[in-house]
Amino acid sequence: MSSPSAALLGWDSPASVLPDRPGKIIVIGRNYSDRVDVDGAPPTPLAVFFKPSTSLVGTGQSVQLPPGIGDVRFEGELAVVIGMRCKNVRPDDFREVVLGYTCADDVTAWEVGTATGHWSKAKGFDTFCPLGPRVVRDLDPTNVVIRTRVNGQIRQEGNTSQLVRSVPQLISEVSSLMTLEPGDVLLTGTPAGAGVLHPGDSVEVEIEGIGSLVHTVERAAA
Repeated sequence: MSSPSAALLGWDSPASVLPDRPGKIIVIGRNYSDRVDVDGAPPTPLAVFFKPSTSLVGTGQSVQLPPGIGDVRFEGELAVVIGMRCKNVRPDDFREVVLGYTCADDVTAWEVGTATGHWSKAKGFDTFCPLGPRVVRDLDPTNVVIRTRVNGQIRQEGNTSQLVRSVPQLISEVSSLMTLEPGDVLLTGTPAGAGVLHPGDSVEVEIEGIGSLVHTVERAAA
């Protein structure tokens, strides 16, 4: 495999903002061992959901809460940005296909579709994938602290060492299901403590070595 190229994606530096429209935003469910709904063993099969590219917003922008959808949750996560086309990646080779890492909030309309397993429906609203502030290449994704603050108060605090499936395992398993393309984004799961968003909230997802993704929350126009 050749090395991932920032130029291939139209980025001019290893630490850069994300493109406007990733091809795929792939979401992994129930992947932190500190959650009460996870028993510490890898679930079978792998829980995979999707967000459309229209869900993407950048740091400093707002999540828009559509009317009539019930509770909407924040879920701070480490995001992996794929740097080259790949299929059936071995865990030991994961670094060869990764452009870098960034912060994400996997915003989820908890009452929309989740009871029936339609998680992509719950996660796919416009603005429901804040991402940023930059892409960082030189990061050990197996041992970094992630914190989510809402209005300045810590609501989530975890470490990627608590991932049930590590980043190398996730890339290997997901690439066995589908071809990954440059610019695809993989959301790796959220620690315990995810909670409900309200209009006027300010959310910060901080990951050591990357920085902070900050977004606000507004009520969308009817």
